[in-house]
Amino acid sequence: MTRSKFIQTKKTVTLAKAHKSSSIKDEVQENIAEETPIALIYNGISHVVMMGSPSDLKDFAVGFSVTEGIVNNISDIYSIEINCKDEGIELNVEISSECFAKLKEVRRNLIGRTGCGLCGAESLSQAMRMPKVEISNPHFHSKHILKALKNFSNNQTLQKKTGATHASAIFSATGELKIIREDVGRHIALDKLIGASLKNKIDESDFVVTSSRASYEMVQKIAYFNLKLLVAISAPTGLAIRMADNLDITLIGFAREARYTIYSHNQRIIE
Repeated sequence: MTRSKFIQTKKTVTLAKAHKSSSIKDEVQENIAEETPIALIYNGISHVVMMGSPSDLKDFAVGFSVTEGIVNNISDIYSIEINCKDEGIELNVEISSECFAKLKEVRRNLIGRTGCGLCGAESLSQAMRMPKVEISNPHFHSKHILKALKNFSNNQTLQKKTGATHASAIFSATGELKIIREDVGRHIALDKLIGASLKNKIDESDFVVTSSRASYEMVQKIAYFNLKLLVAISAPTGLAIRMADNLDITLIGFAREARYTIYSHNQRIIE
């Protein structure tokens, strides 16, 4: 990107007074995770408002723009301006004229509809888009996946403070943490991770860990990395499994402590 502008954003954690049920007379201070409306505005036109944590907003704008197909790649984003308002935060994103023309066409197609379900999708094939992936076959050692899970838990700083946030992270093949992003929204956490990762070198042997369930959208999004392993702390959906199988992605769910379940392409996992 050619330029970007930042101003002070709202705090991600707020101190609040609370009373414990076991000792209701005693007042304590607790860390509470903040969520705020975040409006994504492209070339002056508002596109969508999401509820998320007010941190790593530039990463969110980049990751959302790329994975939602608003821009083709990061070079189509010319600038990002973050403006704090009383009612929330505006992310003003300047994109190429070609991408903006495409976005306006999508918006025209949505006019007059009482509900769009999957926002911006005109057809089933558009909603269930399959990103192009390159053929590669990295292998992953079970011990390194378990190491990554331990590192993942230890590095969720907002979750430790508040107990109310999700996280997504990229790990090296040996289970070392490379990038982690947190948010009250699980998809926003992943978009932030993608936005941060587009500015860094990602190896085909890296893999993603997410603190939530694995939805089909998460599988779609990591396909943009051309990564081959998604590890979810919770369960996958049936559609996520089928999409992972079609996109040549190894999908792991219920990844906790010393066990996990492999749902697709188990040949990549070395015990």
